[in-house]
Amino acid sequence: MLPFAYQAFITVVEAGSFYQAAQLLNVTPSAISHSINQLEKKLGFSVLVRNRAGVRLTENGQEILPMIQTILADEQLLEQKAANISGVSQGIVRIGAFSSVCINWLPPILRHFKKHYPQIKIKVTQDAFNNITSDVRSGKIDLGFTCDPKNDAVIKVPLIKDMFYCITPTDFIPINGHSITQADIIDKSFILQHSDYIGDTKAVLDHYNVTVQSLQFSIDDQSIIAMVEAGLGIGILPKLALIKTSGEVNAYPFDKEFYRDIYLIINSIETKAPANAKMVSTIKQFIEKHYPEHLCK
Repeated sequence: MLPFAYQAFITVVEAGSFYQAAQLLNVTPSAISHSINQLEKKLGFSVLVRNRAGVRLTENGQEILPMIQTILADEQLLEQKAANISGVSQGIVRIGAFSSVCINWLPPILRHFKKHYPQIKIKVTQDAFNNITSDVRSGKIDLGFTCDPKNDAVIKVPLIKDMFYCITPTDFIPINGHSITQADIIDKSFILQHSDYIGDTKAVLDHYNVTVQSLQFSIDDQSIIAMVEAGLGIGILPKLALIKTSGEVNAYPFDKEFYRDIYLIINSIETKAPANAKMVSTIKQFIEKHYPEHLCK
């Protein structure tokens, strides 16, 4: 077994305070403080700076963080391998996902997974694309759903091509009656999330020569729907985001098809863990069953 100080150190970094780390590990804050002190004594340098706002890593702490994450990942892998040899499936799978995946995909995927592997724990974090990629790379989470990841330090599994639609008030009808053309969006104001302006949505905006002055920003998919419904502009959303959002709006395809590619990304070390391998297999089966016509080639 590894020293508890390693787990205490990682948990303090992730939680941002000794108190929160103690709550998560079910120990006292003084036990966390003692463990960090012991770790610093053993290493010969400080790893954390304590202040009123919480804690932050020292330069030395930043340097050793990936090493301790790897050590803990290897320990978890060993425990899972041993459990599999003994005929018991156990472990923990840490997943990161953006909102529409959390709403539409994860409930049926996790329900199926828990039915077959009830002893494997699952932790889900909802976040933005870039944060998910960064957390998978660093080992903070094991696998994640994102769009067009740029980081080469993670394993990338392409899933589906998710088509974009133009969201309009119900009284709006395209000139050709069925799809959005350049003529339909002249002088129109677009509503989207700020992060989308530097993502796949930008390809749509650039194609139709939409300027920054024509943009206004909202916080999430549902609020975009609400603002379009109120007649404040038109939006751009992918099909997956429209499945469980509600509002009196229309969704029209563009006269040129645009897609975002959704990927499953996996930490290169954690991919070896049996629990993670089982989850990846479950996700692939779900995608192949429900999206056979939209699989990334």
